Amino acid sequence: MRAIAREAGVGIGTLYRHFPTRESLVDAVYHDQVARLTDGARELLAELPPPAALRRWMDLFGDWIATKNGMLDTLLAMIETGEIAHLGTQAKLLAAIDAILDAGRVTGDLRTDVSAEDIAAGLIGIFTVARPPDHADRAGRLLNLLMDGLRPTP
Repeated sequence: MRAIAREAGVGIGTLYRHFPTRESLVDAVYHDQVARLTDGARELLAELPPPAALRRWMDLFGDWIATKNGMLDTLLAMIETGEIAHLGTQAKLLAAIDAILDAGRVTGDLRTDVSAEDIAAGLIGIFTVARPPDHADRAGRLLNLLMDGLRPTP
């Protein structure tokens, strides 16, 4: 907690006033990151064609995974005790992927036979073998391969 306060440029007392426990801080970070991912899908679709939006969203997902690494033990314990509803988060993330997929299907730029669950499984696999930030180059190459597979064949 001291390192986090120092990194944030606040005193330890200020940090504890806002987040009295490590769990409360992890919960806040976790929910903030989920909101960034779900909001990010809509924002990216407003700015980019669906394939580009999906590829950029995959990078955001990788950033989310990297953020969770430092708090993974606490996060897993909170999911186990029910303090964080993992299924609710999963539904939100799948809905974000579905929104981009649906847009890409309408334009004909993304395959119609791939589900959000398929993409989520691919992302988890990629980020398991190429954890950011240490393996960002490899993750990028694997994400590009996944994107190649999501485009319809002529």
